[in-house]
Amino acid sequence: MCIAVRDALGDLDAGDLVLVACSGGPDSLALAAATARMAPRPGLRAGAVAVDHGWSAEASAAARGAAEQCRSLGLDPVHLVAVEPTGPGGPEASAREARYGALDAVAEELGAAAVLLGHTLDDQAETVLLGLARGSGARSLAGMAPRRGRYRRPFLDLERRVTAQACAELGLTPWSDPANADPSYARARVRAAAGTLEEALGPGLAAALARTADLLREDADALDALGADLLAAADPAASGDLDPALLRAAPTAVRRRAMLAAARAAGCPAGALSRAHAVALDALLAGGGSRSTHLPGGVVARVEYGRLRLASPQSRADDTGRE
Repeated sequence: MCIAVRDALGDLDAGDLVLVACSGGPDSLALAAATARMAPRPGLRAGAVAVDHGWSAEASAAARGAAEQCRSLGLDPVHLVAVEPTGPGGPEASAREARYGALDAVAEELGAAAVLLGHTLDDQAETVLLGLARGSGARSLAGMAPRRGRYRRPFLDLERRVTAQACAELGLTPWSDPANADPSYARARVRAAAGTLEEALGPGLAAALARTADLLREDADALDALGADLLAAADPAASGDLDPALLRAAPTAVRRRAMLAAARAAGCPAGALSRAHAVALDALLAGGGSRSTHLPGGVVARVEYGRLRLASPQSRADDTGRE
């Protein structure tokens, strides 16, 4: 574990602040302990953030306990942040959005160079299985990236049992979140199914799924880059006015990525776009049917005067005002 944390922090400079996102579970507590040990060696500062989602008195007590254990490990500063998961989507999605919002806010306030997350190999495998169950594409099946922006996941190559063993050896008291075994949550059901699958298929399932995620992430990154290049060529002014001929000439996977990127740039919420929207844009581009399609966020795509145009409600209002 310590080696994994050392490698994750290797590019930071002396004096930089690293924050551990600590829920109080065995994964994040083990990460807090490893960070407290390894961060000072290259001269880094190490702190932590514990998020209280306010789900129950027990959950709030666990968040306070996580913060206290982080302080006992020598992490400083340690922030305990209360949030209200009331965003769109189900309870898992709204909690995740609130949690990352809190982590971002603390990281910005303190000027943190990195935020460490305790996701393990098992978490990665469960993410891939969730994507498969939902019929997701390569980007979702690519799982969690080891690094994305300020966030880093040092433990993606470690099994969950390693972190539990480390907590026991260090005398730490991890919290066992009842939600992890609650079948009303999709991830809890997938966690139970993963154990059954491993019994049926043999050991090594989690590692195999994680390898699949790594391979698909490489493919998805390459296709996303090609899609970005295509969009830049089809809409050099980034105005939402695209050249259909360039789009039609591109491979389907690249073309659809370019059009979805254009939709996001026009104002579509990223999480609201799906394959169905990509197919609708493709059909619009091919012609022979409807000459417009409505997208999330009030964005409208239409073919006009030989161009594919994507407009947000605001841009359409501006155009109307100029007429």
